[in-house]
Amino acid sequence: MGTKATKATSTVRKAAVQAAQSARSARAAARTAAARTAAARTAAAGTADYDAIVVGGGHNGLVAAAYLARSGARTLVLEGRPKTGGAATTEAPWPDAPDFRVTRLSYVMSLMPPTIINDLQLARHGYKVFPMGPYYQAFPEGGSIKLYADDARRNHDEISRWSKKDADAMPRWDAWLAGLAGVLGPLLLTVPPNIGSRKPRDLEQTLRLAWRHRGLDVRTIADVTRLMTMSIADLLDDWFESPQVKGALAVNGVIGTWAGPYEPGTAYVMAHHSIGDVGDGHLGNWGFQEGGMGAVADAIASAARDNGAEIRTSARVRRILVSNGKANGVELDNGQQITAKIVVTSLHPRTAFLDHVGRQHLPDDFVTDIEHWKTRSGVVKINLALAELPDFTADPGTNLQEHHTGSVEMAPSMPYIEQAFIEARNGLPATKPFSDGVIPTAFDTTLVPEGYHMMSLFTQWVPSDWNEQPHAEELQAYADRMIDCYNEVAPNFKSSILHRDLVGPYQMEHEYGLVGGNIFHGELSLEQLFHMRPAPGFADYRTPVPGLYYASSATHAGGGVCGIPGMQAAKAAIADQRASRRPGRRRP
Repeated sequence: MGTKATKATSTVRKAAVQAAQSARSARAAARTAAARTAAARTAAAGTADYDAIVVGGGHNGLVAAAYLARSGARTLVLEGRPKTGGAATTEAPWPDAPDFRVTRLSYVMSLMPPTIINDLQLARHGYKVFPMGPYYQAFPEGGSIKLYADDARRNHDEISRWSKKDADAMPRWDAWLAGLAGVLGPLLLTVPPNIGSRKPRDLEQTLRLAWRHRGLDVRTIADVTRLMTMSIADLLDDWFESPQVKGALAVNGVIGTWAGPYEPGTAYVMAHHSIGDVGDGHLGNWGFQEGGMGAVADAIASAARDNGAEIRTSARVRRILVSNGKANGVELDNGQQITAKIVVTSLHPRTAFLDHVGRQHLPDDFVTDIEHWKTRSGVVKINLALAELPDFTADPGTNLQEHHTGSVEMAPSMPYIEQAFIEARNGLPATKPFSDGVIPTAFDTTLVPEGYHMMSLFTQWVPSDWNEQPHAEELQAYADRMIDCYNEVAPNFKSSILHRDLVGPYQMEHEYGLVGGNIFHGELSLEQLFHMRPAPGFADYRTPVPGLYYASSATHAGGGVCGIPGMQAAKAAIADQRASRRPGRRRP
């Protein structure tokens, strides 16, 4: 009896389990059918999951998302890394010293226009910049020089120690740069026209650009032309005689660039970096964001969310969906497809177009232009945690002084900088690298424990193909030599280093998406400027694929954490959407 009862009970239980499984299967099938029906109805209705998808959560992508969401668009940002910010990132790279945080890649603010800061109310979201102090170079042979962004008298005193003639020339140089800034500054916010196109809209934009600059005289036009074609070395030779002064002023011509100071076009790179304004009205001024550069990205992300944008991290895009010749969404690495009326991508042009869109959806000449896009670098970022400030022989003391508050350079002369580039171009890491160094903790005490400091060295050059392999041991030796250069002018420097973090071209490309390790997503060379950026006919933040817009630093005004490409791409998308809703106008 007991055995039979047990068997009967077991049979009942099995039947109940089978019935429950059948019911669950039926409900799952019903849900699947309902989802398919809903998807079919959505497709038939022509609706999408979002109004706009932004690929890439770097600062430009976040700016684009903030403007799109501000316009009322349901906006989604998809970032492949676990955090937003891209190259504008604050990190704690040392597990045994988590209280030490560094601005790991980009390291100073400049060029972000007040338009973006005010439109997005970034100050309300934590945007707070400390203007940098002077340019500072201590020389191995003794002595030092400081150059100020807004103090002509002190500049005259400093330069007079090296050349009275150069001291007298400096005010004229500053006035000349200010005049050029009056032309180049507004151009940063100008959408480049499609020069050569005969389409009515393109002709109108070209004529409008010409009319805006109708007041330029022959001399100003000649000066701008010279900037575009000259080397920074040749330009400075026309103005100054002192190697120390010329070395100081040459820095902005080569920063982040695969070119030495004697290469044509570096004069423009200098001008591009010299017209920055962090919002305090000082030409050429740069600044430190409180909390590091990651706090800039966080402020923009906060503004985007405040306007209704959704931001997903660890959501890597595999491809952009193109249907009937139009972008209509993305597919993630996990296979999920998300649709949208418009797509904005802020990634490197090779990734955005050749990998995500695919050659089959693009015109042949555009594909060729992107394949030939130059994106070399040779940059190595060295981040150092310091027990004390550098004690320079020329300006003694480990107490905080004015020369600690600006850019602490290792660029004593143009031949020094040029030799570093020649070695890298010949396939060798520089014996004595060039460095643009800063100590943000001179102002920002949030990055380190009290009494300590962080120094960020943006150094150049290693060979341009070091993005293909890690070169870990060679990078360590390169960093040793860079540190030795500073130790020669500040003998306590090496012994003050507690921790160091090296980010070479390979890591920049494979961890942060900076192809070639190039911080600008493409070199600022003559053939890659203005209406040529990223390709002729597509410099207006639109692309050959309708519905797809481009917002990376590879567009005009890219370079530096400025947000201009993100703003312009969003504005182009918003304008096209509004135009498509007007009677008699086709959708873009």
